[in-house]
Amino acid sequence: MMSAAPVEPVMSQAIELDQAEQDTRRRRKQSRWFATLFLAPTVIGIGLFTVIPIIASFVLAFFEWDIISNPKFVGLANFTDIATDPTVRVSFLNTILFVIAAVTLQLAVALGLAVLVQSKMPNFMRSFFRSVFFFPLILSAASVSIMMSYLFNQNFGLVNHFLGKVGIPAVPWLNSETGAIVMIVLVYVWQNFGFSFLLFLGGLASVPKEVYEASSMDGASGWRQFWQITLPLISPTMLVASVMAIIAALQIFDQPYVITRGGPGDATRTAVMVIYESAFQQLRFGRASAIGIVLTVLIMLVTALQFRLSRRFVFYS
Repeated sequence: MMSAAPVEPVMSQAIELDQAEQDTRRRRKQSRWFATLFLAPTVIGIGLFTVIPIIASFVLAFFEWDIISNPKFVGLANFTDIATDPTVRVSFLNTILFVIAAVTLQLAVALGLAVLVQSKMPNFMRSFFRSVFFFPLILSAASVSIMMSYLFNQNFGLVNHFLGKVGIPAVPWLNSETGAIVMIVLVYVWQNFGFSFLLFLGGLASVPKEVYEASSMDGASGWRQFWQITLPLISPTMLVASVMAIIAALQIFDQPYVITRGGPGDATRTAVMVIYESAFQQLRFGRASAIGIVLTVLIMLVTALQFRLSRRFVFYS
C-alpha cells in the first residue's frame, strides 16, 4: 500500500507527456495541410503552364502537326529541316549578334549610371534616379515598341518632323538594315537596363568605403580605384547581371516583331520570331518545337560557359 502513492504522479506525468505529443503531432499535421494549401496554386500553375508545356514541346519536336490533323511521327526530320533552312540560320545569327551588342551596351550603361548615382549624391536623388531608370522596365514591351515605331517612322515620325524643321532630310530609321538594327538595340537597352542598374547599385553599396579611403591615401586615382577595386569587388554582381541579361536577350521578340516585323528583309528576324511564325502562322508546331529546343540548348550552353569562365574573373569576399 505504501508503494502505490508515487505511482499517481508518474501516471499523470505520462498522460500529460502523451497529450503534449498528440498536440504536437496535431499541430504538425495542421501545418502540413496549411503549407499544402498555400503551395498548391503555385505547384499546379508551374505544372500546367511550365512543366507540361516543356515536356509537350520536347515530344512534339519529333512530330509533324498542324493542330488540325493527327500528329505524324517524323523522328529527327524537324531538326534536319531547320539545320538546312537559311531563315533559321539567319535568325540565330541575328539573335547572337543582337545579344553581343545589346548586352554589352546594357551592362555598360547600367554600370556607368550606377557608379554615378552611388558616388556622391544625396539619398533623395538616388531614390529619384532609381525610380526613373527602373520605370521603363514596368512598361509593356509592345506598347513601348509601338510608340517608338511611330516616333521613328520615316514618313510621319515625330523625330524626322523635328529634323525637317532644321533642314535635315528624313532619315530611314526603320527602312534600312543598319538603322533598323540600331533602333532595335537602342529600344531594348532603354527598356531593360534598369534592372541591371539596380543590381549594380546593390553591388556598389556592399563595397566597404574603407577600401576606397585606404587606396586614396596611397594615391590611387578614380579610374585606378574603379578598375582595381570596384570591378573585382562587384564581380559576383556582374556575373548575375550578365547571365540574366544574356538569357533575356536571347529570347527577344517584342521589339523586332512590333517595330520592324523582322525586316527589312531578315535583318531583324530573331529565333523566337521564327518560332512564332512557324507555330502560329505556318501551323508547323513540330518545327517550332524543334527550334525552341535548339534555342533552349543554346541558352544552357551560354550560361554554363559563363559560369565556367567566371572562375577566372569573379572574386568572392
